[in-house]
Amino acid sequence: MRRYRRLVKPRGLTSFEVKAKETDLWILAQRDLSKEALEEVLRLRRQIEAYIQKRPEFATSFSPLSHDPLAPPVVRTMIEAGQVVGVGPMAAVAGALAEGVGSKLLALSEEVIVENGGDVFLKVSRPRKVAIYAGNSPLSMKVGIEVPAEVSIGVCTSSATVGPSVSFGQADAVCVVAKSAALADAAATALGNLVKAPEDIPRAISTAKGMSGVEGVVIIIGDKLGAWGKYPLVEV
Repeated sequence: MRRYRRLVKPRGLTSFEVKAKETDLWILAQRDLSKEALEEVLRLRRQIEAYIQKRPEFATSFSPLSHDPLAPPVVRTMIEAGQVVGVGPMAAVAGALAEGVGSKLLALSEEVIVENGGDVFLKVSRPRKVAIYAGNSPLSMKVGIEVPAEVSIGVCTSSATVGPSVSFGQADAVCVVAKSAALADAAATALGNLVKAPEDIPRAISTAKGMSGVEGVVIIIGDKLGAWGKYPLVEV
């Protein structure tokens, strides 16, 4: 289990992990739905992998791709997220998979949280705090975002110092809240690319305000933090 997962206290929910190739999901629901989650993640992965065979640049482009009305829904979601914030579609893959699995499980559980390498889809029945993991920053796991009840959103984090994802910036964490997890994932990547020093935080926040569908951002680099958005920043 990824170390930060041990720090989470899922009150009232059952937690389980689902893994398929590079995908490593940690899921919280009202009961163990690992079988259903695995079936859905494999279905979504097959669609993405088949599309890459047809259109290889989907897997490698750092720039937005053109819309393809014949692509599977998960692929269209990734392409559209990249277009909104100006990045390649694979910048949205973790969030898109988390959201796809989470949406499927909502038919079986009123409350679902799906975490995929720092990218989270959640629909909660009571207020929940989402902590921000920022590597070696002294602010790591000390602050988070409070998500109100009955809201379905994505909370996704990009980092230049944690994990294998590509970032052209230096931020320890850029956490984005958006109406979809795919969009939040892509936006976190785009904004993370802008933050090379603490002085870049205001410019990145200004950029986030202009991204359609983005509802908040928290940026951490070292011991510096900047935040904007409709969801409260809280201590955790």
